[in-house]
Amino acid sequence: MNFLAHLYLGPRDPQRLLGSVLGDFVKGPISSMQLPAGVREGIWLHRQIDAFTDAHPQVALSKARVSPLRRRYAGIMVDMFYDHLLATHWQRFESQPLPAFTGRAYANLLANEHLMPDRARLVISRMAAHDWLGSYANVGSLHQALDNMARRITRHNTLPGAASELEADYQAFEADFLAFMPQVRAFALAQAARLETEGAALLSASSASPRA
Repeated sequence: MNFLAHLYLGPRDPQRLLGSVLGDFVKGPISSMQLPAGVREGIWLHRQIDAFTDAHPQVALSKARVSPLRRRYAGIMVDMFYDHLLATHWQRFESQPLPAFTGRAYANLLANEHLMPDRARLVISRMAAHDWLGSYANVGSLHQALDNMARRITRHNTLPGAASELEADYQAFEADFLAFMPQVRAFALAQAARLETEGAALLSASSASPRA
């Protein structure tokens, strides 16, 4: 899952919210991280959601829809496609309007920027300044985001133009997403409940990120 999905699926208190995003920037055992417990809990939940997503047959079906030309980037593409679809179908899943949700998320994240690694601080500052989360609803912005990602990959790659694959098979990706989202939401809520009762034990037993 990408930024918007992790923020939606994660707890809303500021430190756990930050952890929901930092899961993409920090590696290694959570127990050794010099971060407040709330942030580490958000990172733990991020990793559980990633592991659930990576193993889910509906997500595998979406990845299989990506053309052989770009198949090695299918994970990145589907993460971004699903954030677009979440933004598009936001009111189906969340009563709070998307601009209100993203505005509050940006404010809470930036209030804790002193806890961010340098790379995360740079990315999250840009995310807030340019409203990446809200822009995901626009396919044109998705084209730009994936093309920008392609330019950051140092080696030659086939990622440019990747958003065209969503447009070419939009209804199929949309159906995959709509079938998957209630399941990952239920999973995230169950894992958040585990944190309330087993938090310290879960963090001490956590290993490196499943996507590391």
